[in-house]
Amino acid sequence: MATAANHVVPRFLPLRLPKVCVAVTGRDATEMVDKAEALVRDNQFLEFRLDYLSKPGLALPKIKKFMEFHPNAVCIATCRRAAGGGKFRGSVASQVQILAKAADSGCQIVDVELQSAVRIKPEQLRRLRTRAALILSYHDFRATKKLDETLEKMVAIAADFYKLVTTATTLSDNVAMMKFLEKNGDRHSIIGLCMGEQGIISRVLGVRAGSVFTFASATVGQETGPGQVTAQELRSTYRIEQVDAATRVYGVAGDPVAHSLSPVVMNTALRRENVNGVYLALHAKTLSDLLTCVRDIPIHGLSITMPYKESIVKHLDNTDSSTTKIGACNTVVRAQDGNLYGFNTDTSGVVRPLEKRIALPGAKVLVLGAGGAARAAVFGLKERGCEVYILNRSVGPAQKLARSARARLMKRADLKKMKFDVIINATPVGMGGSKESPLGEKEIDARYLFEMVYDPPETRLVKLARERGTEIIPGIEMFVHQAARQFEIWTGKPAPWDEMLRVVNLALQERAGARAEGKK
Repeated sequence: MATAANHVVPRFLPLRLPKVCVAVTGRDATEMVDKAEALVRDNQFLEFRLDYLSKPGLALPKIKKFMEFHPNAVCIATCRRAAGGGKFRGSVASQVQILAKAADSGCQIVDVELQSAVRIKPEQLRRLRTRAALILSYHDFRATKKLDETLEKMVAIAADFYKLVTTATTLSDNVAMMKFLEKNGDRHSIIGLCMGEQGIISRVLGVRAGSVFTFASATVGQETGPGQVTAQELRSTYRIEQVDAATRVYGVAGDPVAHSLSPVVMNTALRRENVNGVYLALHAKTLSDLLTCVRDIPIHGLSITMPYKESIVKHLDNTDSSTTKIGACNTVVRAQDGNLYGFNTDTSGVVRPLEKRIALPGAKVLVLGAGGAARAAVFGLKERGCEVYILNRSVGPAQKLARSARARLMKRADLKKMKFDVIINATPVGMGGSKESPLGEKEIDARYLFEMVYDPPETRLVKLARERGTEIIPGIEMFVHQAARQFEIWTGKPAPWDEMLRVVNLALQERAGARAEGKK
């Protein structure tokens, strides 16, 4: 077949597209194509965001060469106008011209937003579709609403794929998106997801609900939409390629949860033990939103963090004795009949690391704090026969805890006269790099200091204790032990504790490195 000199024969799309398309940006054409070169070996499905370039036309010869060198790559050309949420400031006519040239350069798919499509003559769109497959896209940067109505408007325009991207302001918005995909995915080729931190559910589970594929960023800091995660995270942490109808969903729920290490450690455990499950960070702004999600997705297991550990208890159908005594739940199991069962594994997080080091019956333990973590420590240690003392800035909560757990109240003035087997810091003092310490150097007289704060690993209290010759039990051990117990409750399998500890330490090192880099 003869073609014009500037036109390549359109390449057919594979019957099955990869589940992840990686968005590629750049300050100029050379940087954009260089990034594509670096990505293409591990990512055969790319989106060139031409609207990020001040002169997108200059990238087309380079893209043509790239496509010739990588015949197995599938590429989308996008030149989204500012009116549709992109960066291109040109006219609709110039947008169509750029996309047509991108198709002639070898891109098998072009993306045109609905706002532009309604202003293009049908014949122009038809001509564009002879050159490449067409994605008709719609973005709502404020909410998730009127999905069916929007699709109805879109299907009036002939396209190969219909892409609806909304914004999740609640976890339940993901449920709305996935129900929409399940309802319409058989009738149309739909790409659907929710943006924003709360949209992670749809980015991972949307493909099993009926979305043809989802989008990812190349690296952190190169996101082309709010809440977009990296391709590596989607594949290695969330194992998106393996997600199917039988995949069980777990998650950590709280407000906030953005910096939680739980997804890294739990997804590692699920992968290591060959459990068909995925664990997500669920930013629940309200408890009712979370409970709706648990029922409708459905979610099989939850790690509950602040501020819902206490308030969720009344919504559970049954609880273990630890949850009842402590009045707080950090682990939820959803049974097949939909009933919710609550456990508290924070006690395991305290007891297990100590049992490895000392005999607990009769051990003298000082617990600093009177909040949820302190309550778990006090009740867990009392059950093991420890002599427990409580010290807290506010006397009232400490008195209440001491009475209910039959522990002893400690006055700070008496600390210098006392020697303990273990001092446990169950307060948030020292978190986030704070230079504060709940105790002074001369107040630390113990064989072990158990520092529950694990980020940063070296708090001011840890430094002071080391100077006194006190052995340190790092807070990361509590985090991993309570997570391991959660894993065992959910799956019935022994947790790969060593591997969980390894990946969480690695994540903390990377986080510390990123912080240090940011200070330069």
